[in-house]
Amino acid sequence: MRIIRLLASSSSIVNSHPYSSAFFTRSVCHRSSRNLGRARNTINRSHPFSRRLRLQCTTFPQMAASPMYKRAKLSIPPSTKTIGTHSGTFQADEALGVWILRQLPEYRNSAVVRSRDPDTLVKCDIVIDVGGVYDHATLRYDHHQRGYDERFAKKAKPDGTEVERCTKLSASGLVYRHYGKELISTYYPNLSSELVELTYTKMYNEFMEAIDAIDTGVEPIPSDAKDESGEDFQLQYRDSTGLSSRVGRVNPRWNEIDDITGQAPEPDARFEAASQMCGEDFMSVLTKIVESDLPARGIVEEAVNTRFECDKSGEIIKLPSGGLPWKSSVYELEHQYKVDVPIKYCLYTDQAGMWRIQCVSVEGKAFENRLSLPAAWRGVRDEDLSSISGIEGCTFCHAAGFIGGNKCYEGVLKMAQAALKIGGQR
Repeated sequence: MRIIRLLASSSSIVNSHPYSSAFFTRSVCHRSSRNLGRARNTINRSHPFSRRLRLQCTTFPQMAASPMYKRAKLSIPPSTKTIGTHSGTFQADEALGVWILRQLPEYRNSAVVRSRDPDTLVKCDIVIDVGGVYDHATLRYDHHQRGYDERFAKKAKPDGTEVERCTKLSASGLVYRHYGKELISTYYPNLSSELVELTYTKMYNEFMEAIDAIDTGVEPIPSDAKDESGEDFQLQYRDSTGLSSRVGRVNPRWNEIDDITGQAPEPDARFEAASQMCGEDFMSVLTKIVESDLPARGIVEEAVNTRFECDKSGEIIKLPSGGLPWKSSVYELEHQYKVDVPIKYCLYTDQAGMWRIQCVSVEGKAFENRLSLPAAWRGVRDEDLSSISGIEGCTFCHAAGFIGGNKCYEGVLKMAQAALKIGGQR
């Protein structure tokens, strides 16, 4: 059996390949001076931020630039240790698991040995997705053995209870379980332990869990799920744009021949490209969570805690500006503060200064709202909408009933209050 040792830092293998990381668009967060200036003009500078997060700042731009959320520039020397995984067709779980390990100081840019030969793998310092053993003490992380049932920490349901995860941990899930917090702290060393823990869970919920589920064969819809007529649910379409599908397509095709060499593509070089692809996706989600979601969470927390000042129902929150991510924080904060009556609407301004009302969707659903805007408003605009609703300054209501607008805050608040009243009469 031919064993090839691959270095993550080897540009001769990866960068020359058509599937190299240079081929893929990097997901990075650009903060242009124009956008920053726009943010300064639209954000209420006096808005208080969450005391719970203990932020040493008083404005949104300062918050986004806080050292707490700044990614470290790593200058870690390459490790001499080797990472083992299986040869042959690769999947996202071991490609991602290898990338995670290579970000840690102990395995920084380590060589990878791809083999199924036990005598070869035993010489590796750490082995994932092969070998039939899960043992953290000996650094073996496989999930294919009989009786294996390792899962991530229980998941919180909308009612506050906790349930077991739907999926077992794949190789990348096992690596993330043991090394995820270290990875987060390596890139964001100024995060508090509380925020590292929050990020660790959010990363699993938003990114890692799907990799585990796909690799271990968990369908998106439970097998016993029924529709309103009692029939089994059927997927209306299948998504092949996810990371697991994209990694699968990087594998050499059965009949693929390289135009230059006239030979079949080198699978180990393709594995390197796939691993880099996984890392870029991982970092794009981690960057969003740490550098966008966490700073925004303090603002949303303040809005949730002062919701009764916005409206006595407690079902409406007001943000100082639009553009910041708020939906996932609303769900998390409702659980944290044990909010009895779920929040229905969020009010904020758009870039043009128009006030908007947006429905809070049902937790875990993308398109189902807790309380949609009234049916009579949907698809109606301007004076016609004001006439129907009896509220001055209305600008629009989306045909799907999930968002609307008004020229001023007083008007959009009246829209929210009217929608609550109409919804309560259903």
